[in-house]
Amino acid sequence: MSAKPVVVVTRKLPAAVEARLGRDYAPRLNPDDRLYSADDLVALCNGASAIMPCHTERLSAEVIGRLPATIRIVANFSVGTDHVDLAAARARGIVVTNTPDVLSDATAEIAMLCLLGAARRAGEGERLVRTAEWRDWSPAFMVGVQVTGKRIGIVGMGRVGQVVARRARAFEMQVHYHNRRRIDPDLEHGAVYHADLESMLPLCDILSLNCPATPETKGVLNAARIARLPDGAIVVNTARGALVDDDALIAALKSGKLWAAGLDVYNNEPAIDPRYRDLPNTFLLPHIGSATRETRNAMGFRALDNLDAFFAGREPGDRVA
Repeated sequence: MSAKPVVVVTRKLPAAVEARLGRDYAPRLNPDDRLYSADDLVALCNGASAIMPCHTERLSAEVIGRLPATIRIVANFSVGTDHVDLAAARARGIVVTNTPDVLSDATAEIAMLCLLGAARRAGEGERLVRTAEWRDWSPAFMVGVQVTGKRIGIVGMGRVGQVVARRARAFEMQVHYHNRRRIDPDLEHGAVYHADLESMLPLCDILSLNCPATPETKGVLNAARIARLPDGAIVVNTARGALVDDDALIAALKSGKLWAAGLDVYNNEPAIDPRYRDLPNTFLLPHIGSATRETRNAMGFRALDNLDAFFAGREPGDRVA
């Protein structure tokens, strides 16, 4: 019997995923769940055939160029691939896969949590209760924005965006969306397509960012686009921090142009812009969009399915490079 392929696993994974890894491969696990430096990662890859990274590992062109020739596939434990230089991987002949589909429901749940948390001032309210500063009730106390019947604009009508739209319709919201192209009308369920993002923004009481981070979408929410939103709009970002110009968003939150923002992702996370922490009208979560037991297991199994296909000589189902 040939030796099992050696797989470098960059973070601690769910027990069931690590058990399957140990059965079918020779994994180099990370039981302490520490963040590897580029030098650590390159050293760990000596003699390995595959890497199973998360979005926390930056596989830049420089890092990929230093990987040993034995590395043949990067099977991401992530749907996003903005942490991997895909062109550099292609140039080295390294296959790259991701884990689509399995985290759409969990991420859409967090989008709705961020939306409701921002609209109803949930972060402020929870702090009042925890710090024993809740003293009284009055008609003017903790008044927020009701989301039922509001207009929501979704930027990126892929898998997650479509689930967010379904959840929004349960709140009787009017759904608008901007996408690179219109989706099948049978999937729209009454949502209004806008080929031009600028034309959609004035119609958005709530703006939800659900598109991938690419060179084209970097900073897509900037000062000029925020200015086109209605006064008092709410911004939700559960996709990637790179979609947002932090200076512009913070200025709009401070000025009152925006009512609030619900954020699960950030530039330079976890070292986020500290100004967000000081704003009472931000509802902030620590990038937990896919953090359910069901989804994290499914992501791991999906990544392993891609490894299984590759080492069996088949085309991985989720190949992106």
